[in-house]
Amino acid sequence: MPKISVVTAVFNREKTIAEAIGSVAAQDHPDVEHVIQDGGSQDGTLDVIRGAAGPQVSLQSAPDGGIYDGINKGIARTTGDIVGLMHSDDLFAAPDVLSTVAKAMADPAVDGVYGDLDYVAADDVTRIIRKWRSGAYAPSRLRTGWMPPHPTLYLRRAVFDTWGLYDTSFRIAADYDAMLRYLAKGGIRLAYVPEVFVKMRVGGESNKSIRKIIQKSAEDYRAIRGNGVGGAGTLAMKNLSKIQQFF
Repeated sequence: MPKISVVTAVFNREKTIAEAIGSVAAQDHPDVEHVIQDGGSQDGTLDVIRGAAGPQVSLQSAPDGGIYDGINKGIARTTGDIVGLMHSDDLFAAPDVLSTVAKAMADPAVDGVYGDLDYVAADDVTRIIRKWRSGAYAPSRLRTGWMPPHPTLYLRRAVFDTWGLYDTSFRIAADYDAMLRYLAKGGIRLAYVPEVFVKMRVGGESNKSIRKIIQKSAEDYRAIRGNGVGGAGTLAMKNLSKIQQFF
């Protein structure tokens, strides 16, 4: 039975972090550790974490260089065979998600597994705004701007050991860069489970303003070019593919 590490990087999220912690704690997989990396929160986040944390939670609080630096610090503290993320605004869609991950990863030929994602209203997680149904992975899809929903992706530790963590020179798109690196350069093998793994609240950092959207597109383009999966056409298809998530 593999040990699964769930990493949460958090900063000033006192309103949502307890739900994220509870969601991990409710998983029925028997061996889970929840590594929480706090960036030095100045609101009540740390008090909420300490009040909600059970024995599976490992908390560290220290200033960091942003969310990806926090994630990297969290991954470095994990001890599991399989590693994934739970953002501080998100929650699992069902209590058997990690059991499903473990079942898919029982195949030694599989390096990682991902599922689907629902974007939900920030004030009502039962109200779905967008549905991300990613479909099965094929290397040719990378040139169309395809990517697995990052919060649903679980990888073997060997992937991080071999291909590295998140490049913190990317402020918004380090997740996209990392996934392209693992898939295009690393050639890792992914299994797709057509079930919703994660509910993600809308209102993320990359869409807060026109400036952030432009920055995200510039970083996406750098990731696309740097990992050799296309150019401007790939970026355009990546952005256009989001339209279908509303229908």
